[in-house]
Amino acid sequence: MSGPSIRDTFFEECEELLEALVEGLSQMEEDGQNMDVINAVFRSVHSIKGGAGAFGLDQLVGFAHTFETVLDKVRDGEIAVSEPLMSLFHRSGDHLSDLVAAARDGTDTQAETEAALTAELEQHLGEDAEEEEFSFDALTLDLDAAPPLAELQFVIAFSPHRALYQNGHEPLLLFDALAELGQIEVTATHDTLPDFDAFDPDDALLSWRITLTTAESETTLHEVFEFVEGLCDLTISTEERPAEIIPFEPMTELGDSDGDASADHPPSPDPGAAANAAPVCKSTTSSAAKDARGPKPTLRVDLDRVDRLINTVGELIINQAMVSQRIEELDIPTVAHLTNELEAYKLLARDIQEGVMAIRAQPVKPLFQRMSRIVREASDATEKKAKLVTVGDATEVDKTVIERLADPLTHMIRNAVDHGLEQPQTRIEAGKDPTGTIRLSAAHRSGSVFIEIADDGAGLDRERVLAKAIEKQLVPADADLSEPEIDNLLFLPGFSTAGQVSNLSGRGVGMDVVKNAVQALGGRVSITSQHGKGTTFTIVLPLTLAVMDGFVISVADQTMVIPIASILETIRPRTADIHPVGTDCEVVSVRGSYVPIIDVAENLNLADRITDKTTGILLLVETELQGLVALRIAAIHDQRQVVIKSLESNYAAIPGVSAATILGDGKIALILDPEELIRLAQSRGPDPVNQLPRMELRHG
Repeated sequence: MSGPSIRDTFFEECEELLEALVEGLSQMEEDGQNMDVINAVFRSVHSIKGGAGAFGLDQLVGFAHTFETVLDKVRDGEIAVSEPLMSLFHRSGDHLSDLVAAARDGTDTQAETEAALTAELEQHLGEDAEEEEFSFDALTLDLDAAPPLAELQFVIAFSPHRALYQNGHEPLLLFDALAELGQIEVTATHDTLPDFDAFDPDDALLSWRITLTTAESETTLHEVFEFVEGLCDLTISTEERPAEIIPFEPMTELGDSDGDASADHPPSPDPGAAANAAPVCKSTTSSAAKDARGPKPTLRVDLDRVDRLINTVGELIINQAMVSQRIEELDIPTVAHLTNELEAYKLLARDIQEGVMAIRAQPVKPLFQRMSRIVREASDATEKKAKLVTVGDATEVDKTVIERLADPLTHMIRNAVDHGLEQPQTRIEAGKDPTGTIRLSAAHRSGSVFIEIADDGAGLDRERVLAKAIEKQLVPADADLSEPEIDNLLFLPGFSTAGQVSNLSGRGVGMDVVKNAVQALGGRVSITSQHGKGTTFTIVLPLTLAVMDGFVISVADQTMVIPIASILETIRPRTADIHPVGTDCEVVSVRGSYVPIIDVAENLNLADRITDKTTGILLLVETELQGLVALRIAAIHDQRQVVIKSLESNYAAIPGVSAATILGDGKIALILDPEELIRLAQSRGPDPVNQLPRMELRHG
């Protein structure tokens, strides 16, 4: 199978550049005077333009050039950063993304949108707009038409910052590019060197003075250093400055093909001259040093190949469990070397699994960045003012989860702007900032990924929600529902409180779509709302869709698995620690706190409640719904990695169960979901767990 073409690679790099552009524009909003950020934004647009020109994507090149020209004037201080300008830059970045997608997929974009944006950008150029027209037309040179340009001698003072190396740049590459322009001579200098104990190899201690004789213009020299702007101190002049000049050897001559040790170990300098002479810039830089400074190498792999590898690793883990089970069944005397080999096999399988899963794990940052555009578009459509704040965008999630989460997250963000936030004047009257805030956060908790979409709007109007549900005959007219039950009406098919059809709402496609999409990922979604302060939607997803660590437990006469990450501790209770609450509930005393007990077998209809309070084991788990809860089970047998198999796609959804797995003896075991077990307990009657306050564990 052939690898990706150069064109495909360009579009993959465009995705990374567009992500950097979105991040840079967000930083510009916070600090419009930060030249490092402005330069980074400029470089992103410039790089897209340059690559597009190589493939003849004229429409993309033309718009990127206009966008880049305005950014260049911001860099030069000719245009001040303002709120209207940042709005224009965000919309221009969105359209640039559309143009990249259109060029990649062979589709068209809206010409009216581009014309309007281009006109707005050119308003900031004034009379320079016509002079800034740009094209990649081929140049023809008439060598007899004019005499060659006179050569000039430039003096370049180049002092890298620490960030230059951290961003993967290498001064030798810059010197090599200058060497192609003419005759070059280089001298390395330093101000002071730290003591040996204080030396940090990542510090930028060396500076360079470069003398270049060339017929090129000063602009060409600046272009060589274009991608390190803001990462160094750079001055270019034509002054003659006396200095000891050391010839620079081009990079094509790096290394010593004969293996002469003198290349790596130059002779010691004259001790008498050491105090005055600067270190010489040698072209023989060790490969280890270059690797340390250069960018980490990456490999793009087709996702189907990774999926096949993950499936194979899953089968390997099942096979390892089966081999261990069969050896235990042989009932042979304990043999040390056999036990060691089995343990090594187990650890190797775990290492392979973790390595493969790390390949699929990706930060949610690109997904969150896309949501900033959704907020802007929804704000324009509803004539509201809103901003997106992201938290935890470095949280890593399985790539499949990220891809399938994009649509439900988009729907929820639009819903937050359309239904959650008030109009600016209403917010002012309520003593709020006229600009509403949508907070999008991600975190790992209890072996799951928690994604929250919160707004600081008016909160749910529960009376209106219930009235609309009754009007649509979704619930009986005499229904007496609690606040959480009213909130969950939003997830019923066809439910909508929109008064009229718009681009965002009122078409009968509501939060049920979100709920179904999240459940298809093995997750769940819940709502909390406070009148006048806002609403929060919480999505809980499995950390991975492939393998997890779990306890193999007994529930009645069934063997099941519970995720280890959700368990805080195990408790073998004493009779004195268990207390009845109400008619059908128990709590256990844990270091001064009272934690509700849920009998797993009873809630799964596998057995009656255990009457002997000292029988069984309690698993202390922390849940989003109830806080601390103790799950009563019969016994714990083992701790192992298990391969997750979807129940919904292979059988059907089972309340209280998230998935299934195959054990070493070949039997199927169900994987419990602590959150759903609590929901089951709450639905069994009016008084057990839901009558208890949310429990938090106190230590001490």
